[in-house]
Amino acid sequence: MSGSFGAGMAKITGVLATMALLLAVPLQARAENLTDAMIGAYNTSGLLEQNRALLRAADEDVAEAISTLRPVLEWSASASRSLSRSLSDVSPDVVKRNMSNAFVGLTADLLLFDSGGRRHAINAAKETVLATRQTLISIEQDVLLRAVAAYFNVVLQQQIVSLRENNLNLLDEELSATQDRFEVGEVTRTDVALAESRQAAARSNLVAARGDLDNARAEYLAAVGHEPQNLVQRLDLPGAPASSDAATAVAVRSHPDILAAQRQVTASEYNVRRAESAIGPKVALRGDVGMRENLTGSGYERDATVSLNLSQPIYQGGGLNAQVRRAMATRDSIRASLLTAQENVALNATNAYVRFDVARSSLSATGERIRAAQVAFDGIREEARLGARTTLDVLQAEQELLDARTEQLSARAEESIAAYQLLAAQGLLTVDHLNLAVQVYDPTLYYNMVKDAPSRISKQGRDLDRVLKALGKE
Repeated sequence: MSGSFGAGMAKITGVLATMALLLAVPLQARAENLTDAMIGAYNTSGLLEQNRALLRAADEDVAEAISTLRPVLEWSASASRSLSRSLSDVSPDVVKRNMSNAFVGLTADLLLFDSGGRRHAINAAKETVLATRQTLISIEQDVLLRAVAAYFNVVLQQQIVSLRENNLNLLDEELSATQDRFEVGEVTRTDVALAESRQAAARSNLVAARGDLDNARAEYLAAVGHEPQNLVQRLDLPGAPASSDAATAVAVRSHPDILAAQRQVTASEYNVRRAESAIGPKVALRGDVGMRENLTGSGYERDATVSLNLSQPIYQGGGLNAQVRRAMATRDSIRASLLTAQENVALNATNAYVRFDVARSSLSATGERIRAAQVAFDGIREEARLGARTTLDVLQAEQELLDARTEQLSARAEESIAAYQLLAAQGLLTVDHLNLAVQVYDPTLYYNMVKDAPSRISKQGRDLDRVLKALGKE
C-alpha cells in the first residue's frame, strides 16, 4: 500500500514538474533583455525619423543641383484685344479699329558654361549628404544609449525597492524583538523609540524608492516605446579596450561626429569655389518658338529664334566679392569645428574609459564592503541578544549593511551604463556593430532614387511617388 502511495506521489510530482516547466517557458519568453530594449528604441524613435527626413531633404539638394545642368523649357500663352478710334485732318470720318490677337510660344534655356559653379554646387551637396548620414548615425547612438541608461536605471530602482522592502521587514522584526525585550525589562523605552524611528525612516525610504521606480519606468517608456516587462537583471557587458589610448584611437578614426565634420569641411571648400565661379564668364543658349494669330482677320506670324549669349559681371557693388569672402569665412569656421570635434571626441573617449574603469573598481570594492558589513551585523546582532550590545548598535550595523548593498547595486548599474557609454564614445554603439535584429534604415535607397532628379512622369518618378506614399509623406 505504501509502495503504491509512493508511486502515485511520484507520478503527481512528475506531472507538477512538467507543468511548472511548461509554465516557465512562456515566462522566460516574456523576459525582456537589453537587446529588446534597444530594438524597441530604434524602431519607435521619433528623433530618428526626424533626422531621416532631414537626410532625405539633403538628398533632394543633390537632385536640385543636378537639375541645373539640364535645359529649362517653358511655354507661354496670351490673348489680347485692342480697341481704338482716330480722327485726322485728312478725313472727317472717325476711324474705328478692333483687333484681337492670340499668342502661344515655347522657350528653351540651357546654361552651357558657368565657370564650374554648378559642378561645385553638386559636389558640395553630395558632401553634405554624406555629412548628414554621419549625423544620423550620431543620433542613432544617442537613441540607443538613452535606452541603455533607461534599462539599467529601471533594473537598479527595482533592486533598490526590493532591498528597501527587505530592510523594512527586518526592522519590523527588530522592533518586535525590542518591544519583547522591553516587556521583560532588558531594554529601555529609548531603545524601542530608536527602533520605531528607524522603522518609520525605512518606510519613508521605501515610498521614495517606489517613486524613483515610477520615474524610471516613465523614462523607459519614453526611450524604448513601451513599458518595461520582466527585465533581465544580469547581462554580459561589451568588451572594453585595453587602455584609454586604445579607446581614443578608435574614436578619432570612426566616430560619426568627426566623419561628419570632415565632410562638412569638404563641402565648404566646394562652396568657396562656387562663389568664386560667379565672378567668371557664362555662356547660355536660348531658343524661342512662337505663333501669333490675328483673331479678327486672316493675319498671322510664325517665328523662331536661337541665340548664344556670353556674359560676365563687371561690377555689382562688391556683392560677389563679399559672397566669396563669406564662403571663405564659413569654410574657416567649419575647419575650426573639425578640430573642436576631434578634441571633444578624444576627451569623451578618455572620460568614458575612466568612468568605466572607476565603476569597475568601485563594484569590486563594494563586494568586500558587503562581506565585512554582513559579518559585523551578524556579530553585533548576536551580541545584542546576549546583552553585550545596545539596540542602537544593531540599528547602526544594519544601516551600514544596507548602505553597502545599495552602493553595490548603484555601482553595478554605473558599470553597465559606463560600458555602453564607452562604446558610444568610440562611435560603435550602432545597430550594425551590435548586430541588432532590426530592419536597418538604408540611407542610400532614397538617394539612389532621387540623385538623377527624375521627372514625375518617368518610371523612376512614379516609383518615388509610391515610396513617398509608403512613408506617409503625401
